[in-house]
Amino acid sequence: MRTKIALLFTLLVPAWPASLPSAKPEDVGLVADRLGRIQTTIQRYIDRHEIAGAVTLVARRGRVAWLRSQGVMSLESQQAMRDDSMFAIASMTKPITSVAAMMLYEEGYFQLNDPVSKFIPEFKNMNVAMPSAPAAYKLVPADQPITIRHLLTHTAGLPNTYVGLTKTEYDKITAARKPEDTVGDFTKQLAKLPLNFQPGTSWEYGPATDVLGYLVEVISGKPLDQYFEETIFKPLGMKDTSFYPPDEKAARRATIYTPVAGGGIRPMAMPAARGRKFFSGAGGLSSTAPDYVRFCQMLLNGGQLDGTRLLSRKTVELMTQNHIGPTIKLWDSLPGERFGLGFSVRTDLGESANLGSAGMFGWGGAFGTIFWIDPKEQMIGILMIQLRPYDQVNIRQDIRTMAYQAIAE
Repeated sequence: MRTKIALLFTLLVPAWPASLPSAKPEDVGLVADRLGRIQTTIQRYIDRHEIAGAVTLVARRGRVAWLRSQGVMSLESQQAMRDDSMFAIASMTKPITSVAAMMLYEEGYFQLNDPVSKFIPEFKNMNVAMPSAPAAYKLVPADQPITIRHLLTHTAGLPNTYVGLTKTEYDKITAARKPEDTVGDFTKQLAKLPLNFQPGTSWEYGPATDVLGYLVEVISGKPLDQYFEETIFKPLGMKDTSFYPPDEKAARRATIYTPVAGGGIRPMAMPAARGRKFFSGAGGLSSTAPDYVRFCQMLLNGGQLDGTRLLSRKTVELMTQNHIGPTIKLWDSLPGERFGLGFSVRTDLGESANLGSAGMFGWGGAFGTIFWIDPKEQMIGILMIQLRPYDQVNIRQDIRTMAYQAIAE
């Protein structure tokens, strides 16, 4: 078995899409047959009809030691999954938007504690919604302005889709979005709503990174798609990452699935197609594993890749610290983790009850995709699937376990 797996690695390496340099697992301190457990684990999910297919990638010490596509992109067409299949990465867009903002920070446009209203005046004099019977809520003035760091750390208190006294009003402004609307239009509507809590006092997932993306547009004077392409994607060679992939790449798009009661999955009903002017910094990108690993390696290298520097090593160091303090909590599904500037950051390995290292950072997307970057082990892991919801399966945790248990040195 070990001989067969080693031969399989040898045969596959030349066929991988252009990404990072490739390596045999043993050349980067991994054991090939143990790394092969990733394939076995993913296949179980496919055989149980919990996912249609997946692309998995593990890189270490700057080289890709594992890249594997399994299953199909579409159960309906039975088109095989490809190493360069394209996925809706949803909230894995957020770290890219955060990097874009920090590139402008390095150009001297703002400080992290600057109020957002300095650039988006609609956020001046915000109010906070507080419970008040018999009314739905009462308004009290915000104790402090929303800052750019609040946007980067999800501590601004902005309304969102799943919790808060203004959820119904938030749902109305998202439902009323017109095809020609931009993220700027949405941001200005959002600023009319009260906050869910006083800025800086809690962590709550929401549209903060959409606002951050609009901030990038305001400061740079460019639409977010153009800014990303010119300053991040093109310099890093991320040729398959974009907000709206062109028609010629449609055949590589993996279908998004949702679980069916009693077992199995079916294609997920998606909102009707809208105009292509809304560039969501919070969740609008599509990408591939070979593309996204280049973004990850840039961060692992301290802000540069192949001679192209996007950020200073010190800026990456700042981004990957705990910025929300010891008491503010993330979701219960992320024990042992806090939040930096655009990523979760693991601060307590024991509390996490997962293989990894203190100091590792990363994030996932609403359709099951996930990445992590481990500076201590010089490791990157990426899982690309299309499933929502995904928390009924342990595939994210399993892929990380399989990657780490393969470390030999």
